[in-house]
Amino acid sequence: MTDTRTQVLRYTAFSGDPAGGNPAGVVLDASGLDDSAMLGIAAGLGYSETAFLTAPPEGLDGEPGRAFTVRYFSPKAEVPFCGHATIATAVALGERIGPGELVLATRAGTVPVSVTVQGGLLRATLTSVEPHTEEIGAADLAEALAALDWPQADLDPAFPPRIAYAGARHLVLGAGTRARLADLAYDFSRLEALMRRLDLTTVQLVHRAGPAEFHVRDPFPVGGVVEDPATGAAAAAFGAYARELGLVPQDAVLTLHQGADMGRPGVLTVELRAGDPRVRVGGTGVRIP
Repeated sequence: MTDTRTQVLRYTAFSGDPAGGNPAGVVLDASGLDDSAMLGIAAGLGYSETAFLTAPPEGLDGEPGRAFTVRYFSPKAEVPFCGHATIATAVALGERIGPGELVLATRAGTVPVSVTVQGGLLRATLTSVEPHTEEIGAADLAEALAALDWPQADLDPAFPPRIAYAGARHLVLGAGTRARLADLAYDFSRLEALMRRLDLTTVQLVHRAGPAEFHVRDPFPVGGVVEDPATGAAAAAFGAYARELGLVPQDAVLTLHQGADMGRPGVLTVELRAGDPRVRVGGTGVRIP
């Protein structure tokens, strides 16, 4: 008989279609699981991340029954924060305890999440920890481009390469054309080695389609998968990057399209608010039958 306490639920995030967006595992009560058990579940499921919930730490704000500790595991390792698994978790909770406010204690910090109903679907919006960006050294950038097999000339000069953080670290690179972004065939082990050295979770590859519209892709070799279909943590990091570099207004709502090149299209909404350094990332989610 299945132990319902540690049942692995499957949800997709950033799409209202189970065949779109990014699938995540969700374990709503992981209190009986140790680290090796959680890693084993994540590896067995094979999704880019699985979220594991336990009781909140003492002193965490939030309504009783709507505050939790969350840990995230890829098939290969624990990660400090995962946006799409947070959205999936919030939708799973919303189905069980109703829409409203949630508070999640993650290894990256406290993440509030708002769950609403729009068009008959549950939608979750997370608020990131305070973000920042940093420059990447010339040698490290050259190694990243070599691993991707991207000539320097294929980069968009309007998007300076940076490492951006909003709960996890991501290298942001701008693609000069949509065709460049669509043609992704990289050296898995070479890029993984660089990312481990720089403590990167994904590489956020971006092509600008309009003033507030972007296409993105996220190689994720450190997680044991070639590409992540929809990456909420990278979307938050990108929002902070774009605002800091003046690529978008201080107050802005950005639309990121991800997963289409993998056959799993999803849409991520990134909201920036003047006077608040944090970034909000939202999207729909549904259970995978």
